[in-house]
Parts: sequence; C-alpha cells; structure tokens
Amino acid sequence: MSPILREPCDESVIRSLPAAAPCSKRAGRWVLAATTLASSMAFIDGTVVNVALPALQANLNATIVDVQWVIEAYSLLLAALLLVGGSLGDHYGRRRIFLIGTALFALASAWCGLAPNTAQLISARAAQGLGAALLVPGSLAIISSSFPENERGRAIGTWSGFSAITTAVGPVIGGWLIEHISWRAVFFINIPIALLVIFISLGSVPESSDKESAGLDWRGAIVGTLGLGALVYGLIESSRLGFGDRSLIAALAVAIALLALFFIVEARIPHPMLPLSLFRSRMFAGANLLTFLLYGALGGTLFFLPLNLIQVQHYSATAAGAAFLPFILIMFLLSRWAGGLVERYGPRLPLVVGPLIAACGFALFMFPSVGGSYWTNFFPATVVLGLGMAISVAPLTTTVMNSVAQNRVGIASGVNNAVARSAGLIAIAALGIVMLQVFNHVLDRRLAEWNVPASVSRSLQVERTKLADIALPDDQDPAMRQLIRRAVEESFVSGFRVVMIIGTALSLAGAGTALTLIGRSNA
Repeated sequence: MSPILREPCDESVIRSLPAAAPCSKRAGRWVLAATTLASSMAFIDGTVVNVALPALQANLNATIVDVQWVIEAYSLLLAALLLVGGSLGDHYGRRRIFLIGTALFALASAWCGLAPNTAQLISARAAQGLGAALLVPGSLAIISSSFPENERGRAIGTWSGFSAITTAVGPVIGGWLIEHISWRAVFFINIPIALLVIFISLGSVPESSDKESAGLDWRGAIVGTLGLGALVYGLIESSRLGFGDRSLIAALAVAIALLALFFIVEARIPHPMLPLSLFRSRMFAGANLLTFLLYGALGGTLFFLPLNLIQVQHYSATAAGAAFLPFILIMFLLSRWAGGLVERYGPRLPLVVGPLIAACGFALFMFPSVGGSYWTNFFPATVVLGLGMAISVAPLTTTVMNSVAQNRVGIASGVNNAVARSAGLIAIAALGIVMLQVFNHVLDRRLAEWNVPASVSRSLQVERTKLADIALPDDQDPAMRQLIRRAVEESFVSGFRVVMIIGTALSLAGAGTALTLIGRSNA
C-alpha cells in the first residue's frame, strides 16, 4: 500500500458492485462501522510504518535492505493477492473472508510488535500483507452488497471521509507513539481495532456472496506472486550481493520467466484474475500505464522521505509524521473539485496537467540540503506535489471506469488498484539500488576530499548499507566524528536528490503517456 495515499479506484470498487441484499438502516450503520474501522486499520498501518522505519532500524540494527523488506514483504503479498482476495470473498462469502483477513492482520500485527529481529519482522509483515489482501477488497464488497444504490453514495462518503481522517492523523499518532513509547506500539494499536471489527461483524454484518462467481485463478495468483517476489528479491538484494552474484542472476532470470508465464496463463484460462482483453482499450491501457508511472514515483521516492527528515534533518518522529499533512489535506479538499474536471475538459487535460505539477513537486524536493526550516525546505514541495496528485487521481479513476464496458467496471477497478500497488512495490526496490550507489560514491569522494584517515574509511565500509543510520567510529575525536557525520548526511541528501530526479522523470513520462494515449473525451 502506498505510504501516503490510497490507491485509485477504491471507491469505484464499491460503486461498481451490485447490492445483493441491502440491509436495514440500523444494520447498515454497523456494517459501515466495521468496514471503515477495518479499512482505516490497514490505511493507518500503511502510513505509520514508514515513520517507524528509522526507529526500528536503530533498534534492530537493520540495514537499508532490511527496512526495504519490511515495506516490501507487506506490499508484495497485498499487490499480488488483492484480486484473489476479492474472488475468495465472492466465492466463499464476503463476511467470512473479511473476518479471516481481519483476524490474520491482527495476529500478524502482534507478531510485528513482538518481533525480536528483522527476519521475524519481515515474515510478520508478509503475513500482514496476506491479511490485508483478504481484508481490503472484502470491506469494499461488503459495503456494496449491504447498501441499495440510492444510499450507497452516502455510505461511500462516510467511508471516504473516515479513511481520509485516519490517513491524515495516523502518521502523527504513530510518530507520537514512536517518540514516547516504542515503534512496536505502532503495530499493537491494530489489535483492539481488529477485535472491535470482529465483534461488530459477527453480530451485525450479513453474509453475502456471488452465486455466479467464476472461480479462483490459483495458477495466476501463484505464478504472479512468485514472479513479483523473485523480481523484488533480485532488485533489493543487489545492493547487498552485487549484480555479479550467481544467486541474484538466477533470481532475476526466474523472475523474467515466471512473469512471462503469468501473462501466458492469464491469456489462456477462461476466467483470469487479470483479463488481458481489457488492455485492448487504448484508454484503459494508457490509464494503467499512467497509474504505474505516477504511483511508482510516489511510492518509490517517499519511502526515503521519513529517513531524510528523522535521520538527516533531525526531526522528531511526531514532526516527521506531521510533515506530509498538507499533502493529505489538499487531496481531501480538492478531490470533489478534481472529479468534475473530466466532465468540463475531458480526461486528457487534467491527466497531463496533474502529473506535470506533480513533477514540479518532486523537483522541489531536490533543493533542500542539511538543516533549514520545514516551511522553506519541504512545505512548498509537499503542497505542489499534493496539488498535482489531487488533479490527477479523481480523473484517473474516472478514466479507468469509463474505458471499459459497464459489466467489467469492477474488475477494471481492481486491476488498476493492483497496478498502483505493484508500481510502489517495484519502485521502492529499484530506487533503493540508486540511493545506495549514489550514497557510496559521494561518501567516498567526501572522505577523500576531507583527508579522513584510511582506517576510518575501512571501519565505515561494513556500515554503509545503513545509509544515514551509519554508526560512527568510537575511537575518533569529536571533531572527526562531526566531520564524518556531515559527510554521511550530505551523501544521503545527494542520493535523495537523484531519487527525486527519477520521480520527476516518471511523472513527466506519465504526462507524456496521457498526452499520447488518453483521448480528449470520455468516449
């Protein structure tokens, strides 16, 4: 899940599904309470964990590769199994799968909070991702099946508003917990929420299913998950092993073979989880390519922002959690206005202008160095990026919905959501390579220019994969330690700037995609 922003088409999934057996108004309130609490639990987890990364890195002596896996283990299972999770609910009962997902998410959260090392934390995060893959589509489908069409708009508004609030306050609350209690508390807050969701669901949420469900694409799910997993493993571990390592070469070769096989399987089976026929629509293909580029830029670059704010700029965890509030507030306040842009101007104009403005926001993140005020360094970039994404997201969702036949809107929405999550998954892995390479290059240059003793450089060699959390040599005088710290911080900022350059380029490519593949009208 994106650390800051809900993926596109979440609300479209609710709108697209027919109401199977609308419940009473009293029961509807409890249904809405259970589903919004469950979704909010997943959203809070997605936004808070990035703020916790510096603390758990220090506490568990983790490298940047380790903290990448903390994010990626969750995202991999969620992105790969999201569509399967929705199918499971249709087939076996939406409430049943929703409850299983909620319980699994809670147990995995407890495991995360108790994890004594990074290996167990990564495993627990993978279990959380599996729970979220059952929970997230289940919550959306339950809303759809429980409310008649004339009441669904109000239900969606409540769900969206509550989700926006939790997305906004989650990092701030999480930062406070990290600062005053422990990073482990970030995971433990999920448990009482999950227990309340389960209690409400058992008593008040009706069961529903799709009697005409086409079945489950297990082959596609397994091959796709293994292919994505091998690709992410190859990209992330290249920072630790180097591209010449045989196991790494084998992993990347297996990834290419499995992903190719995935598309072959999806093209041949009668009911695939990823219907390739949807991509025959130029508009749908263009909207999903734009989604991949824009959400890849967002997820990949903003993975490093809390590390910069806390480890380099020396913000408190609470302040770092609040730093992106302007972005979320702009998204919330402008979403309705942005949704009307397609009706007034057609989809192409907002989907060109939005990514162009977002590219300016990413570019503004390149200017801050070490130190300085938040209001002059990071606030302008946050506002501009928020404006660009606000202009892009609602028209992007509308374009996806309008690019396919009405009876395929649900699966189209799910595919676009999965594309957004996969984009962030791959971008974090790929940009980690860039960050580490630039960091090492600039650090070597700084240490040589400032005549740092060779013994010190050698002692830092094993610590470099921690980036800005690198441990300074204890046997050096304060002046030398301060010089080394300055070199480390400037090296991180150099890598951060290159990552933001890539984010800018991806956003510009997104604007070019819209200009080329998105038509001027909804037709």
